Amino acid sequence: MSTIQFREAIQQAMSEEMRKDESIYLMGEEVAEYNGAYKASKGMLDEFGPDRVIDTPISELGFSGIGIGSAMNGNRPIIEFMTFNFSLVGIDQIINNAAKMRHMSGGQFNIPIVFRGPTASAGQLAATHSQAFESWYANCPGLKVIVPSNPYDAKGLLKSAIRDDDPVIFMESEQMYGDKGEVPEEEYVIPIGVADIKREGTSVTIVSFGKIIKEAYKAAEELEKEDISCEIIDLRTIRPLDIDTIIKSVKKTNRLVILEESWPFGNISTEISYQVQEKAFDYLDAPIARINTADAPAPYSPELFKEWLPNSEDVIKAVKKVLYK
Repeated sequence: MSTIQFREAIQQAMSEEMRKDESIYLMGEEVAEYNGAYKASKGMLDEFGPDRVIDTPISELGFSGIGIGSAMNGNRPIIEFMTFNFSLVGIDQIINNAAKMRHMSGGQFNIPIVFRGPTASAGQLAATHSQAFESWYANCPGLKVIVPSNPYDAKGLLKSAIRDDDPVIFMESEQMYGDKGEVPEEEYVIPIGVADIKREGTSVTIVSFGKIIKEAYKAAEELEKEDISCEIIDLRTIRPLDIDTIIKSVKKTNRLVILEESWPFGNISTEISYQVQEKAFDYLDAPIARINTADAPAPYSPELFKEWLPNSEDVIKAVKKVLYK
């Protein structure tokens, strides 16, 4: 095992797969000469050259479409968005072409493409650069959506995403690129659609994903001092959703708290809540608690931003609420 940064895990996954398959290439803004906006493609231009690590103009609609067209013709592109906030410019290509092409062509075309980059908030970047898009893309049949929370999961899941024959939305975080974690030096992959129990517990199930799951870990440490045992599930994959792991945990703990960095209306926690009440209603000893951002655009003010974004104190309050404490 070696300890590496999240950005290094991303770079390793892409480079290892590109060494094996010449049809794989990376394209996006500043991915080549600048080594990536967050240095996630450092050294890749030197190794693979400008034909496979391609800098683009500021034209997300254009290079998304080029990637999809090349995927239809046998390539396996990795398209990097500097942030998924900018993917809104290319969302027509992603939804109406990448996601639907296999269906519309009667299975004649696969679209083996990965769209990757950071999602959600990244500090003091204000409303138009602080949005979480997991539920937007997960709403569309034909797309797989992955949001890892640590370097180990990021590398294993990105390798699986690159090998997948369907379009994959792979979401990272600007605030996680420097996070460090242990990653095996030997080859490994993590299957898409399998959640991971990061912490065993008996009192309550906490479901989360992405960088906000760190607040669940903090809360669990504090709650343990009060003999409250939290089971923490990291979804890792949003679509397909591993509801079976959640249901099994809820049947053990009888209580569920969902922590998600997104607006509260029509998000991933909404879907989980519905499926749990449908499949495990008789096991619930309390209403499901959801923790989301405030139902407003992200503020620029640091003090207001703290109020807008969920934190460990919010998790502690929600856990005690479902435990009637």
